[in-house]
Amino acid sequence: MQVTSFTKRRSISLYLGLICCITMAACAGNKQATSRQISMIEQILENKPEQFRAILDNPDQYRVQILYTQIDRDEHNQPHFTSYTYRVNPQEYFYPASTVKLPGAVVALEKLNELGIAGLDKYTPLQVDSAYSCQTSVRGDSTSADGKATIAHYIKKLFLVSDNDAYNRLYEFVGQQQLNQSLHQKGFKDVQLVHRLSISLSPDENRHTNPFRFYKNDQLIYEQPLVNNPTPFTQAKFEGVLGKGHIAGDKLVEGPMDFTVKNYISIEALQGILKAVLFPEEVPAEQRFNLTADDYTFLYKYMSMLPRESDYPAYDPIEYPDGYVKFLMYGNSKERIPENIRIFNKIGNAYGFLTDNAYIVDFDKQVEFMLTAVILVNENEVFNDGKYEYETVGYPFMQNLGRAFYEHELQRKKQHLPKLDKFKLQY
Repeated sequence: MQVTSFTKRRSISLYLGLICCITMAACAGNKQATSRQISMIEQILENKPEQFRAILDNPDQYRVQILYTQIDRDEHNQPHFTSYTYRVNPQEYFYPASTVKLPGAVVALEKLNELGIAGLDKYTPLQVDSAYSCQTSVRGDSTSADGKATIAHYIKKLFLVSDNDAYNRLYEFVGQQQLNQSLHQKGFKDVQLVHRLSISLSPDENRHTNPFRFYKNDQLIYEQPLVNNPTPFTQAKFEGVLGKGHIAGDKLVEGPMDFTVKNYISIEALQGILKAVLFPEEVPAEQRFNLTADDYTFLYKYMSMLPRESDYPAYDPIEYPDGYVKFLMYGNSKERIPENIRIFNKIGNAYGFLTDNAYIVDFDKQVEFMLTAVILVNENEVFNDGKYEYETVGYPFMQNLGRAFYEHELQRKKQHLPKLDKFKLQY
């Protein structure tokens, strides 16, 4: 009897153990399923395997990062934000290229306001002097209506066609130290803006920025001397040594390229700055930029204007189609963007990295969302050789990505549809 009783007890114990294991396995499966369901971005991409499977299968190779923010309005039209991420990691470096032009423009406008000089604003004519190695001067701008250079005209060109010289002049006006400190003080810590674009200068030359003079009715009203930043900002808080080789001068150098001395900004900082510009009343007071109502309207206009809508400068629509700097939804497409859609954004592309930081609106269908993304298309892992898969991989990915989230937003249920009059502008 004792043996039989023991055998029964053992059988019951084994049975209960088996049931427990099955239950635990089922629970684990449910947890995995739940995790899968809340991975919003990956789920959207997996719904289009023909477009995204290769990327999803090799995310580390492509160094993809995506930050998607849904916007839901309440009965008072106040926006509420819900963000989803895919591989977002501030330590995983990407070269931001022209995306840094948005913070450059915003901080330049802020500096003008904080100077508080009567008659000095973004429309005040300026001249730039050269006072240090490799600096160049400016006496006017032939692309403006009156032939004069202004902060406003530089910002306009910066957004319309991503003009590099325009950004460089704003960088010089603000100065390297103030540019970085202004952003850091607002909580955007993952930022390192340390050089001009498209010109090769030493770190010392980039720390020195040009003298400026501003005129009102041909009278000098403000003069800024040569400025030097004594404190380097290259603190290398990210993994920025990339690739198997790189071109230096005209020679191939075996070994990775060091990006730790170059510009850096995280995906979250990019979208955070965009949000602070578009929705200043929805961010903490210490994160807001010191801008006027006219500054905000001005930024919205030129962030969303298309090259064909500009008279000064006038741009050839063949060379600069609607999608020229609208990677998300339009890639490098030549198609005309419909009137009901506006994209408030800043793109960047260099060294095989493609980035877009955008707020996308459809006025007819009352859709709005924010999307920031980066992808690296550099199959041979050699940097600075000009051999990148922009056309075959990068642009199609960006176009498909923007449209996938746009389609998702069309289907998403909202309790209150947004009133978007704030972003309906005269072009």
